[in-house]
Amino acid sequence: MNKFHIQTLGCQMNERDSETLAGMLLELGYIQSDNKEEADVAIINTCSVRDNADKRFFGMLGQLKRLKNKNKNFIACVCGCMMQQQHIVDEVKQKYPWVDIIFGTHNIHKFPELLENVISQRERQIDIWDDGGDIIENLPADRLYEHKAFVNIMFGCNNFCTYCIVPYTRGRERSRSPEAIVKEVESLVASGTKEITLLGQNVNSYKGEGDVNFAKLITMLNEVEGLERIRFMTSHPKDLSDELIEAFATCDKLSNYFHLPVQSGNNEILKKMNRHYTKEAYLELINKLRGVRKDIGISTDIIVGFPGETEEQFEDTLNLVKEVQFDSAFTFIYSVRKGTPAEKYTDQVPEEVKHERFNRLVEAVNESSAKNNEKFVGRIVQVLVDDFSKNNREMLTGRSSENKIVNFKGNSDLIGKIVEVKVISSNTFSLTGELV
Repeated sequence: MNKFHIQTLGCQMNERDSETLAGMLLELGYIQSDNKEEADVAIINTCSVRDNADKRFFGMLGQLKRLKNKNKNFIACVCGCMMQQQHIVDEVKQKYPWVDIIFGTHNIHKFPELLENVISQRERQIDIWDDGGDIIENLPADRLYEHKAFVNIMFGCNNFCTYCIVPYTRGRERSRSPEAIVKEVESLVASGTKEITLLGQNVNSYKGEGDVNFAKLITMLNEVEGLERIRFMTSHPKDLSDELIEAFATCDKLSNYFHLPVQSGNNEILKKMNRHYTKEAYLELINKLRGVRKDIGISTDIIVGFPGETEEQFEDTLNLVKEVQFDSAFTFIYSVRKGTPAEKYTDQVPEEVKHERFNRLVEAVNESSAKNNEKFVGRIVQVLVDDFSKNNREMLTGRSSENKIVNFKGNSDLIGKIVEVKVISSNTFSLTGELV
């Protein structure tokens, strides 16, 4: 039996796409392998959000050449966001002739056909679509976990933040029907799923048929019998409605956690980023969320060194971090993305300044995270158990409703279940507890 291996770079949307690719290959009779050295088909699912993902990708392509030299029937495939950029596709075509299949984000469902064409014709297949067209439902998937699952509710983005390539690689916003989403979730729950994470570049702008917005969709999913926890990401502050905030008061299955990217704490930089909100508006949203759920976990995304950012403007971001007291943050050093408006900005911040500010930002975020984690000591939290800890095989690990990593001693039969754990100690990035 032929084997396949998938390497996934980037976000949860890419992880979900890789699940679909794996599902299609399994239906074709292939076997999944964790070792690309023994694979007959290898896929790299690419990300274009940051520069380091680009560099990592081209390094991976060199590894595929070696495998091609070992096995003349080996098939190398590349897909994902990077393949929606013409200059990347041109480079792969010219410099990496051993890549057999090149396709993008909009036509994953065509992969079995492309694979069959390579096998039968022994000719390179390149199939890039400019937009997604109709949403294809009921594609097979090989889920990473039985007890939790990613569920796409929409695709694409209409926001065009000046630093971001995603609208160009994922296309315009397209929402799935609420009936299809509910049906998928019901099927997942029937197969043992306890927690779902709703995915979209901006879930707040979800628009189903009729008047079904994102808040109403959550209300519908909250009624799915057997489902225990609902998460979602990512949200854009400009589209965060009072109705969605109110859902945290009315939907008991909604996780006690909200990821709300702020990107900068300075209004001039936010405007230059084309974010369509102010620091004051963002802080008001945080206050509203905490007004509904006092102990809600809040995380964010922050970019350091956006073109033109002054020391004073960066200090505004630091002050916002200290005021909000985030539970965690994904912090990024700005990198130029070819094809975005910010690529043309001439006032780029020197690399050494970016890194110095980044270190100060990480220090402030870690201090906030550690303080918030200390508040959990002595509390009992509901933990969905994922697996044994990679750092200590005697400990189980999982996440609380607030998205806190919790480690505790227990048996393997608890994996996939939600259990009560009393927190006995904390550190910057996780909690340690004991079963109640």
